[in-house]
This record gives sequence, C-alpha cells and structure tokens, in this order.
Amino acid sequence: MYENEKTKLQKIIDDSTNIVFFGGAGVSTESGIPDFRSEDGLYRQKYKYSPEQVISHSFFMKYPDVFYEFYKDKMMCLEAKPNAAHNKLSELEKSGKLKAVVTQNIDGLHQKAGNKTVYELHGSIHRNYCMKCKKFYDAKYVKNQKGIPYCECGGMIKPDVVLYEEGLDGNVINAAIRAIASADTLIIGGTSLVVYPAAGFIDYFHGKHLVVINKLKTGKTVNAELCVNAPIGEIMSGIKIK
Repeated sequence: MYENEKTKLQKIIDDSTNIVFFGGAGVSTESGIPDFRSEDGLYRQKYKYSPEQVISHSFFMKYPDVFYEFYKDKMMCLEAKPNAAHNKLSELEKSGKLKAVVTQNIDGLHQKAGNKTVYELHGSIHRNYCMKCKKFYDAKYVKNQKGIPYCECGGMIKPDVVLYEEGLDGNVINAAIRAIASADTLIIGGTSLVVYPAAGFIDYFHGKHLVVINKLKTGKTVNAELCVNAPIGEIMSGIKIK
C-alpha cells in the first residue's frame, strides 16, 4: 500500500542533503498519545471544561487542581515509546541528512528516539519549574505527586509547556525558522496545519522539495511536491538511508 508514494519519497530523500522535519500530534498518536482534533481527539471528548479552557494560562492559575487532573491524565504519557516515524527520523539525523526536527509536540519522543536537534515549539512535559524559586523538576516527580505538585520551598510547580494565552519562546522560534529557511527539503508530518503561529513557520521554506504526510487533509493550502494522506509511521518506515 502507498508503494508509489513511498518510492517518490525515497527519491526526494536521496536527492536531499539538508532535511528539516516539521511535525505535529499525528506523529505521536501512533505511540498511543491522544491528539486534539481528530475524530477521537481530546476536543471531541466530553468534560466539564473543554481541553482548550483547561490548558489555558488563566485556567491554570485559577483552577490548578483541575488543570493537573486533566494534564496528568491526558497529556503526561510517560510510558509512551517512539514509533516507526520517530525512529526513522533519528536514523536520518545520524546519517547527516536530517538537520533538525521542529515539533509542536510536548512528549519528548523525538529525543527518546535519539534525535539531538529538536526545536519544541510548545515546550515539554519533561521540564517543570517552581514558580517561586525556579527549581527544576522532572516529569516523573510531577506525575507522582497527588493533586497539585509543589516545590520543597512551597511554590507551585508549572510545566514548561506553552499554554493558551502564552507566547512561544523567542529563541526556539528563531532557531526553528532558521532551520526551515535553510533546508533543501521540508517534510511536514502529522499536523493539520491549523495551529498558529506554528503553522505559519512553513512559509519560511523556499527549498527544493516540500512533502506533506498526514492522515487528513491539511487546513492550510501548501503546494507540496508530494502529499500523502496516510499514517506517517507507515510511510516513513519504508525509507532506506543511503
């Protein structure tokens, strides 16, 4: 299945020396991590509050107990393992072809697979800080605390993830844009391209090959050389690194 598309992708990768991968939630759903917008995503599930409300800065500050109940249950998937897409991207980086991963995901699976250059636009569940003294705490500490996690100094701990109403990190933005702008090939995978400002980053790409791999059609029109509506792990796993 998708043999023709896989062959085209193989030719594009063979022809590339500076690949950047831009990915979203669809990269991690194959590892069992729920996304937000698909048929079974978090936005379609019924809670007292919508996920968009719960993971906003104002909600976190006002109802941290409800925030952490949802966050730990639905967003801290610490047992998840990298899938075929993560592993192939790690291989591509080791080969020297892939220069960077730009991700909207906060799960850290690209790093777990072995990727070194990863720009996390929305932060990471693996970094958590005391809002009072700035002491660092890992994800396991946060997940294992009952209710709201607190620092030993008494301050409340906040995940280093970009909540609604918060801005993206300027340094991460600049590094991601530089990587995309200098790439000869941009592979967009597992994202519907509806979340801004992240979706606008691809406008900085002016290279040779543009590829889109996503189960559903994207919300943003891009003139891709190759567009595949399929699970990204299935497509990427067949790539041979030369």
